[in-house]
Amino acid sequence: MKYVQIKLIACCLVILSLASCDALQQKDIVQDGAIVEKLAGDFAFTEGPASDSEGNVYFTDQPNDRILKWSTDNELTTWMQPSGRSNGLCFDKNDRLWSCADEHNELWVIDKNKEVKVVLDSYAGGKLNGPNDVWVAGNGDIYITDPFYKRTWWDRDTTQQDGQCVYYLPFGSKQAIRVTDDLVQPNGIIGTPNRKSLYVADLKDGKTYVFSIQKDGSLANKKLFCEMGSDGMTLDNQGNLYLTNKQGVTVFDPDGQMIKNIPIPEPWTANVCFGGADMKSLFITAKEGFYRIRMNVKGVGSQ
Repeated sequence: MKYVQIKLIACCLVILSLASCDALQQKDIVQDGAIVEKLAGDFAFTEGPASDSEGNVYFTDQPNDRILKWSTDNELTTWMQPSGRSNGLCFDKNDRLWSCADEHNELWVIDKNKEVKVVLDSYAGGKLNGPNDVWVAGNGDIYITDPFYKRTWWDRDTTQQDGQCVYYLPFGSKQAIRVTDDLVQPNGIIGTPNRKSLYVADLKDGKTYVFSIQKDGSLANKKLFCEMGSDGMTLDNQGNLYLTNKQGVTVFDPDGQMIKNIPIPEPWTANVCFGGADMKSLFITAKEGFYRIRMNVKGVGSQ
């Protein structure tokens, strides 16, 4: 009888442990009671949020040609204007800001003193379409998307490239390498901190793919991650992927299953990043507004 009782207690402990693990997995990624806050508005079109090592968030108001900064003290300032019509942004480990400056189809790196260096503007002898989004890996390697969206500030109507592609720029190199040429219109892009996987959204085709990053920086094992396109994207410390489009912010777990939708009161949600001193605030750029919501998960930087 004593043996049976001990066995029953052990079984109950296992069941409770499994239930506890399941409850932890099911915990909402959004903090209890948290709501989407509008921090600022009246922009022309917000894009490209990126956080520095302190958690300050920088984002672009592309039609107004400026980069803005939302500090960890909750202060909004214009950080740079003009900004080369900056679009997507990303910080590297040295807190240099990389910018898709599509006024002249360029990729910039901007230091803390706001000194600008043009790193890339062409491929195979032709101007890039218009760099849109950028991800900087922890080792300094760079991946950019280069779709063609006709801008009102351009004096050209055609592209000098034979496709809308993703490019890889090895650390320290001035020569880009084309790593995809079979997407309709690549847009949002982000890699995992361990530099093993790269997510790329094909916005026009309504799909997001995940690739394996090879040792030489090339991409392999293209896999459909989910049937949803995205303008921008970010990852949290649980490996969940956040996509943005007319449906607001939609979150998928690492297996590609949708786990959350965060509605945003704008017709288009452009991009998203984690920031704040504790990296547990999700910042959202959505057409004319700039938003925030508190999370139970944290953002991840390049490692």
